[in-house]
Amino acid sequence: VSAPLQTGTRKIMMLKRLKEGIDGLRERAGVPVRACAQQADVERRGQHLTLYHRPTCPFCMRVFIALARLDVPVPRRNITTDAAARNELVASGGRQQVPCLRIEASEETRWLYESADIIAYLEEQFGTAD
Repeated sequence: VSAPLQTGTRKIMMLKRLKEGIDGLRERAGVPVRACAQQADVERRGQHLTLYHRPTCPFCMRVFIALARLDVPVPRRNITTDAAARNELVASGGRQQVPCLRIEASEETRWLYESADIIAYLEEQFGTAD
């Protein structure tokens, strides 16, 4: 077997073990683990969201933690270093406040401010029913 194939196989096995380890930690922490198809759906729906943030904002960090806990990948735009993101936030969202979650719905775009409101929305959309 060729060396690149062996390396690729090792990487796949390593990623599989890593995922199993993370899933085990999530289960021990009481965080439900989704099936692959469910997680794929979450990832697809997460692409309709964008989080505007500042990396040092404590309220943004609360949202980061919720996203990690819920295992929802959401594109992020740092308004400190990205002037276009900052301008878009002000022009379309109406204010330069973070965190702000842009929600792309079928017919409209919604701008959700306040970390508690964003976390409640994420829990409602991506949390699992017990």
